Amino acid sequence: MPGSRITAVGHYQPAKVLTNDELAGMVDTSDEWIRSRVGIRTRHIAGPEEPVDELAAHAAAKALAAAGQAPAAVDLVVVATSTAVDRSPNMAARVAARLGVPSPAALDVNVVCAGFTHALATADHAVRAGAATRALVVGADKMSAVTDWTDRTTCVLVGDGAGAAVVEACGPDEQPGVGPVLWGSVPGMGRAVRIEGEPARFAQEGQSVYRWATTQLPPLARAACERAGLAPADLAAVVLHQANLRIVEPLAERIGAVNAVVARDVVDSGNTSAASVPIALSKLVERGEIATGAPVLLFGFGGNLSYAGQVVRCP
Repeated sequence: MPGSRITAVGHYQPAKVLTNDELAGMVDTSDEWIRSRVGIRTRHIAGPEEPVDELAAHAAAKALAAAGQAPAAVDLVVVATSTAVDRSPNMAARVAARLGVPSPAALDVNVVCAGFTHALATADHAVRAGAATRALVVGADKMSAVTDWTDRTTCVLVGDGAGAAVVEACGPDEQPGVGPVLWGSVPGMGRAVRIEGEPARFAQEGQSVYRWATTQLPPLARAACERAGLAPADLAAVVLHQANLRIVEPLAERIGAVNAVVARDVVDSGNTSAASVPIALSKLVERGEIATGAPVLLFGFGGNLSYAGQVVRCP
């Protein structure tokens, strides 16, 4: 079966930036408290007039433009999100309508913070099976809409935004640019990260998530590298879910990617859930920090205590 490759990426974040000092005027916290515990300085916050599908469409349009592709060339749209307000039409169909994609298969994936890497694997599998030739894969979340702004343990974390990738079938003589996925979950601990209730609110058991991420995920991330036929030392970059800096840095170190650039976008963007991996990847590519064709580990984890990772070749 033919493989797939990422031909372009793009990202979008709302214009409004919320600083730690501004948060300190809303809840009992401080810039020093936030930086020392989660490493975040700022986050982007969408307004009430900016729904999830608008964030997603901006990022997707940027990725399509970078790939030199028209919307009509897309036959699959997969949107990873956990903050959709309505059940139908789904985010993928709304994004397709905004962009003018005429007749794609359109599906949403709700795996919270691991959503983008699950969605990327889904698109890759569709291409390998011959069910799609060109896909738009988007991670988009408006976490500010599900945040309890009186809870300083969670409100200091979140940000809004979207990231996207164009995924295309490889030619018959090309090596696949999206490696085999390693994915799974720990359902018995699924409520450690949750968005539930009426109105829906984000909550988590921070210490449990921290211990799980920093101790259980390193061997899984290394296994994702093995599936791609690489050692961690071969990686040019590591793009983890941007949960918080106290998780990202120890996890990257324990993977053993000693020669890799490590994405630290959480410092400026906060935790954007399904958007965090593609936003961080897009920024590294935009800044020229990864060479074209270089191997990059993408690894998402979080809600449901789900995880998914694969090695991709930088577009």
